[in-house]
Amino acid sequence: MDLGLKDKIVLVTGGAKGIGEGITRLLANEGAFPVIIGRNEKDNQSLIEAIGTGFQVKAELSNPTECKNAVEKILNAYKRIDGVINNAGINDGISLEHGSYEGFMQSLHNNVVHYYLIVQAALPALIQSKGSIVNISSKLAETGQGGTSGYAAANGARNALTREWAVELLKYGIRVNAVIVAECYTPLYDKWIKTLDHPEETLQKITARIPLEKRMTTAEEIANTALFLLSEKSSHTTGQLIHVDGGYVHLDRAALT
Repeated sequence: MDLGLKDKIVLVTGGAKGIGEGITRLLANEGAFPVIIGRNEKDNQSLIEAIGTGFQVKAELSNPTECKNAVEKILNAYKRIDGVINNAGINDGISLEHGSYEGFMQSLHNNVVHYYLIVQAALPALIQSKGSIVNISSKLAETGQGGTSGYAAANGARNALTREWAVELLKYGIRVNAVIVAECYTPLYDKWIKTLDHPEETLQKITARIPLEKRMTTAEEIANTALFLLSEKSSHTTGQLIHVDGGYVHLDRAALT
């Protein structure tokens, strides 16, 4: 499907691995010009070379100065920004019972503060291009998980910012939407599952609870929806939280066994 993204300059935070990689690859397939912002320059550059297009900026997104500098570097090089896909983050296990103020605040910086900072820095360019914004978020904001207060709070904020920005940016014709992810198998997910006592058994139990087809969502499926929301094919859609999760959050799994 031609989403009309040819030659569009689109920023993807954490765009080198997992869901971000899926998004970056699909942007390239659609003829867009992806710009990866992430902390691992080797991973960033490796993907850019693999897809044969795009640009990368090394930045530690938990550092406000590096967020601002990354966007400035992109604007100095290309003079415009047509879209932002906020994706970078990690379920860092900062709990209520065993967490700390410092850990909680760091989790917010790891997972949501840079969403705000990247968009704020890119906003003048987005206003000029009448671009759009897509925030990748997680089911944890709605379902909870236990033991991960920081990440849950960050995702609640991602959802709230999606609606808040959609209202604030109406006057510029800038659309803002979010894709909500439940169980998507990525390198980080694989790393987490392997820390458990019985990883294969646990993975089977999780997969069995996903209503549609009893399987994990793929990074490509997340990317398909993210790019649709980014594109003019969804030209009258804004302020929406779109769940790409095989029915995990909203369907009664007990009734489907």
